[in-house]
Amino acid sequence: MTDTPEGSDNELRDHKFYHADMEAGFADSIDEQTPQTRHPAYRLAFRDQDFLLREELRPVRFQLELLKPEMLLEEARVGSTLVMYGSARIPDPDKAEEMMKGVGGLDDERRTVVENLAKKSKYYAEAYRLSRIASEKAIVEEGMRQFVVCSGGGPSIMEAANRGASDAGAESIGLNIILPHEQAPNQYVTPYLSLNFHYFALRKMHFLLRARAVAVFPGGFGTFDEMFELLTLIQTGKMKPIPILLYGKDFWNRVVNFEAIAEEGTISKKDLDLITWCETAEEGWAAISEFYGLDDGGNGEMASGD
Repeated sequence: MTDTPEGSDNELRDHKFYHADMEAGFADSIDEQTPQTRHPAYRLAFRDQDFLLREELRPVRFQLELLKPEMLLEEARVGSTLVMYGSARIPDPDKAEEMMKGVGGLDDERRTVVENLAKKSKYYAEAYRLSRIASEKAIVEEGMRQFVVCSGGGPSIMEAANRGASDAGAESIGLNIILPHEQAPNQYVTPYLSLNFHYFALRKMHFLLRARAVAVFPGGFGTFDEMFELLTLIQTGKMKPIPILLYGKDFWNRVVNFEAIAEEGTISKKDLDLITWCETAEEGWAAISEFYGLDDGGNGEMASGD
């Protein structure tokens, strides 16, 4: 067969229709401006933001928000993630120490809140250390990176997760979300893995699509929501079991009486076995290693039987 110059119109492998970006360029090159070309109806649909934001286009926006992160994570060779949930309010140990210096002038209610948040600063440190341990392992399976740290991209426990990976020289993911108040990604998220969401449902789906383990630290409504949805998915068989590391037994048993739920009969006693209680980063990584049969001696490929 005669060689065909690359880029020739006769090249068999070439697309015979122009790509969308080229078509957009053609549209931009039109010099003649008329009432027709100036009207919004004439815009190419994929460049018409007013059209894309219409109520009827919500299913399309769902699809886009599902597809974009999936494509970017696949291109980044992210095979699985270690997801880390937790409060956006727990300070790091240094900030906790500063907070405690000013409690003397607070009323009783506010002082109690500050003292409780400061006590939980140890979980910032443990989230950091767990992230760093997982990131330093640099586990690869069939060319895909495993246990890539993934957080909600915000402050506090989320920052600790991304910070631990960054200090280990590893990349990490931040799944941020647009909120009415300011919500910017923390500085430790890898920029090309810093993803932004409009829909909570799609964000939560991406948290779990690649999750091979989830560490849950003390938190508020958002953490509760994410944790109970995960427990429900595994309890009902919609998702295969993975390690669910619950940090802060005293906190969780104070705010949620898990044993009472089982005693009331609304869950089975064995459902509580879905939870692995942890206090330290080492305990968390040991639970992950045991679950997957990892060779915990160093970096490299995962066990072939996984």
